[in-house]
Amino acid sequence: MSAKKILLTRIYPKVASDLLEENGFLVTKWDKERPMTSKELIENSKGHDAILCTLTDTIKEQFFKECTTVKMVSQFAVGYDNIAISEATRLGIPVGYTPDAVSEPTADIAFGLMIATARKMFYLHKSILKGEWGYFKPNSDLGLTLKNKTLGIFGLGRIGIETAKLCKGAYNMDIIYHNRSRNKQAEAELGATYVDFNTLLSQSDIVSVHCALTPETKELFNKEVFSKMKSTAIFINTARGLVHNETDLIEALQKGEIWGAGLDVTNPEPMQTENPLLQMENVTVLPHVGSGTIDARDEMSRMSATNIIEFFKNRAVPYIVNPEVLQ
Repeated sequence: MSAKKILLTRIYPKVASDLLEENGFLVTKWDKERPMTSKELIENSKGHDAILCTLTDTIKEQFFKECTTVKMVSQFAVGYDNIAISEATRLGIPVGYTPDAVSEPTADIAFGLMIATARKMFYLHKSILKGEWGYFKPNSDLGLTLKNKTLGIFGLGRIGIETAKLCKGAYNMDIIYHNRSRNKQAEAELGATYVDFNTLLSQSDIVSVHCALTPETKELFNKEVFSKMKSTAIFINTARGLVHNETDLIEALQKGEIWGAGLDVTNPEPMQTENPLLQMENVTVLPHVGSGTIDARDEMSRMSATNIIEFFKNRAVPYIVNPEVLQ
């Protein structure tokens, strides 16, 4: 059997290319820091047997129509809304991903956003840079206490569970959650309570979003939803920016319908520098770095490469989105 050709669509940690080359694959590397355009992705993917891609790569019906040699897609991410999964499945193309590698580091970011937002850390740091650190004022720059508050998790999966563990362990938070289905394991281990969506909104002191981006969750957190939250609540999103409507979020903060927001994801991305969220004292924004640790990115590279290696050698994909294609 001739060596399989694999396209790496970004400059990934070298764990991936090293593993692939050690196992006899021919690796083509996109050597620019910027992502490919959709046209570039299609042109560069032609003639390859598989691609190792990430969220910035658009892999929809047109891609599969033109890149007929691609027999496997391995995603360097836990999300995969950039890929037309139904079309891949129809064509018998397995789609791999990297679920567990990002759980703990993303939970760290969610936890950090809660603390930074509650204590206005980014805003106060910027005030020092502006030379505004003056004398002590007892009623100024006051934040919120997190201890013994109620954490409401929307999407209690891997990342949501890790976030809940941090909040319960550090601040003795009560955990409530809303999912499409109940997570009995989390209920037993964390004392988490399943509630309906409206109850989650009305009872939570912090609403932390950890759901997948789907047609049902796209801009779910909008004007109507924010109006149902506590005026003292903090909104945290480390999932996908498109889960919240950013215009509505800005309005809810300006009107005091919610107290603050911590975002690792924005709508759109990247965020423009003139976005009013960046100037609000109760808002913390990061540039989508949830998985941004050396260990996590190396593990994502290992998992992505392993998915490809196992598929072509053993017709197996250890971390797969659409397992039915292998049955």
